[in-house]
Amino acid sequence: MTLKTLLNHVEPWKGFVYESSRLDNPGHTHATLTISLRARRGSRGRCGQCEQPAPGYDQQPPRDFQFVPLWGMPVSFRYAPRRLCCPLCGIHVEHLPWALGKRPLTKSFAWFLAHWAKRLSWQETARAFQTSWEAVFRSVEMAVDWGRARIDLTGLTAAGVDEISWQKGKFLTLVYQINEGAKRLLYIAEERKEKSLREFFVWLGKERCGLLQFICSDMWKPYLNVIERYAPNALNILDRYHIAAKMNEALDKIRATETRSIASGKGVKTVLTHSRWCLLKRPEHLTEKQSLKLKDLLACNLKTIRAYLLKEEFQFFWEYRSPAWAEKFMHQWCTKAMRSRLEPMKRIARMLRAHKPLIMNWFEAREQISLGAVEGLNNRLKASIRNSYGFRTSRAIKIMLYHKLGALPEPELTHRFC
Repeated sequence: MTLKTLLNHVEPWKGFVYESSRLDNPGHTHATLTISLRARRGSRGRCGQCEQPAPGYDQQPPRDFQFVPLWGMPVSFRYAPRRLCCPLCGIHVEHLPWALGKRPLTKSFAWFLAHWAKRLSWQETARAFQTSWEAVFRSVEMAVDWGRARIDLTGLTAAGVDEISWQKGKFLTLVYQINEGAKRLLYIAEERKEKSLREFFVWLGKERCGLLQFICSDMWKPYLNVIERYAPNALNILDRYHIAAKMNEALDKIRATETRSIASGKGVKTVLTHSRWCLLKRPEHLTEKQSLKLKDLLACNLKTIRAYLLKEEFQFFWEYRSPAWAEKFMHQWCTKAMRSRLEPMKRIARMLRAHKPLIMNWFEAREQISLGAVEGLNNRLKASIRNSYGFRTSRAIKIMLYHKLGALPEPELTHRFC
C-alpha cells in the first residue's frame, strides 16, 4: 500500500491528485515530508469567492500547507494555486478545499490541533506537534465558531448563572445548562453587570427564554433583576453553595477579628492560631490533626465557636423534606443569629430573610435538576484556566472555555486522527 493510497483514503479531494512525495533532510531530526498536489487534467478550478467553476487566468508560486504529522515528522502539502477569471467576481485565487483561507495549515490539521487542545494547554499542543501557538489558537477559534453557529438548544429548560474572577478586578459572567444529562457552558460575557447577563437572554431569544423552567443563581442583585425581567416563568433558585460561602466568610471574619483583639490570655490566642480550616471545613472532611484542634476549640467560650455552631446548625435546613418545616427552622435560626450579638452572623440572618422566597425554591427544584452542577462546572472551568497558564485577553479565555466546556458539535470528517 502506497502513501498516495492512504492519502486518497483519508483526504480525497475532487479535482486534485497527489502527484509525488519527498522526504527533506532524511536522517535528520528535522526531517519533513512534503507531498505535492496538482490539479486533475481537464478539471476547472472554482472561484475562491463564489466557489463556481471559472476559466484559468495564471498560476501563483507553490505554497505549503501544514498537514497532520506522520510518524513524528512534520507533513505539508505543496500546491501552486491557480488564479481564475470568474465572470461574477473577477480575478481571484481558486478555492482550495483543504485550506483555511490564507492560513498555512490544512483543515484536517486545524481540527487535529483543536482536538488535542482539549487535552493539553495550547502551548503544549504547539510544542508537541511542532507548530506555533498562533496556529493552535486559530484552530480552536475555528472549531468554536463552527460549533457556536450550529449549537442545538433543544431541551434547554434549566440554567445556572455564576461569575468568576479571571484577572485582578476582572470578572466573567457564565451561564450553564444544568439539565439532567446535558451539562455544558452556554454563554460567557465580560464583567458581572446587568448588561452582561442581558446579553445571554438576547442571544437565547424570547421564545427560548419562555421555555426556561429553572434558573440557579447567587444573590447578586444585577443578576436577580435581569432574571426577573427576562425569565418571569422560570423558578429562580439561590445556589446552596453561595449561602454556605457567605456563612464561611462571616465565620472567618469573626475568627480573624477575635484573634487580633485578644491582647492578653495567650493560651486562648494559641488555641485560635492556625484554626481557620478546622472551622471552615465540614466535620466529616477534617484530618485527624484538625479534628483534635477542633475539639480543643470547642472547649473554649469564644465568639468564634458560637459562630461556628450557628453555621453548623444551619446545615440541618437542607435536610428537611417538608418546605413548611424548613421555613420554620429558618425563622428560628435567624432569630437565634440576631440575638447572638455577632454582627457578621446577623448580616447573614438579614440576608436569608430578604431572599427567603428564592431560598425556599430550592426544595421545589431539588428533585428535578442537579443544583450542584453549577459548582461542579465552575471547578472544571477553574482547572482549565490553571492548566492554560493564564490568558491576556478575554477573547482568548472565552474561546478556550467554550472549546473545553461547551460540548460544541463538530463536523463529520473522513477520518479522525485522535
